Amino acid sequence: MIELRPAACNGCGACVKVCPHGVLAMEERKARLVAEERCIECGACQLNCHEGAVQVTKGAGCIVYIVLKDILGLDADAILGAPV
Repeated sequence: MIELRPAACNGCGACVKVCPHGVLAMEERKARLVAEERCIECGACQLNCHEGAVQVTKGAGCIVYIVLKDILGLDADAILGAPV
């Protein structure tokens, strides 16, 4: 699960740059959730947000992606609906 606190966002865009699935985008100099359903809960956005504006509760999303793509060799992006 991903949560964004817009008031804490300083507009640096780091979270947008590191997100592998386009979950976040910059709008009016602030990060916005634009595709929450694509989040694989990897936590890259949270790790790169020095303001604490992004919080990720890691769950099964990341492991499902890894199993599909790296272990089973399947097209995880197509299966999970993430952008290719």
